[in-house]
Amino acid sequence: MKKIKVEVKDVSKSFSKVDEGKPLPVIQNVSFNVYDGEFLCIVGSSGCGKTTILRVIAGLQQADSGEVLLDGNKIELTSSKIGMVFQEFALFPWRTVQKNVEFGLEYKHLPPEEREKLAKKFISMVGLSGYENSFPHQLSGGMKQRVAIARALVNDPDVLLMDEPFGALDAQTRNILQDELLRIWAETKKTIIFITHNVDEAVYLGDRVMVLTKRPAKIKKEFKIALSRRRSRTNIEFVMLRKEILDELMKEINIQSLPST
Repeated sequence: MKKIKVEVKDVSKSFSKVDEGKPLPVIQNVSFNVYDGEFLCIVGSSGCGKTTILRVIAGLQQADSGEVLLDGNKIELTSSKIGMVFQEFALFPWRTVQKNVEFGLEYKHLPPEEREKLAKKFISMVGLSGYENSFPHQLSGGMKQRVAIARALVNDPDVLLMDEPFGALDAQTRNILQDELLRIWAETKKTIIFITHNVDEAVYLGDRVMVLTKRPAKIKKEFKIALSRRRSRTNIEFVMLRKEILDELMKEINIQSLPST
């Protein structure tokens, strides 16, 4: 039996409405486990609370009730054991690729030689060797996101949280980076929690897909993705799973899905 890496226990979170001052429930009694080395995808409609769940797991926001455990220990603050990749590239424009990736290592007070060696290793891992001295404005969107992934991985987190990291990219670049991410995941054995609104992406990447209700987010249904790697998007089992998950998601946003052909 696989070890439980992350436990989310009865987590609820509300925000105050700016205009009325009344609490706006965003997450409601959410509970789930993530296993060591698992690739979990979470899908839900826009604004349902997906990102808030991720930020609570990261320690960036505190839940109103419930708790999150990492290896059995409660998460209350941010930790180097949890890395996060945002939808926005969030790179420092005045730093080169090398220096962006080294940023977290500087706070660990690693010697410059060690920082440089580690950064180069992960820059190579994401396929950007030769771009170490480039600045963000000289990179494409896909390249910027590769830098963000390298920056998260260089700190050797146990868990990698990814908040719609490919959402702003064109379809071709997105597909390429999905394959790159799977390669990196297989190489590093990291536990990944991946937020997306794209059902095709979730079925392609995930060991398991969790569908959320509309706000306040609750877990609507979970799907075990028992398809072999590498997956084909035209495989009948893939297509059927994608439709089943999409049907569940469409019910939450009141859009009737197209009939199967």
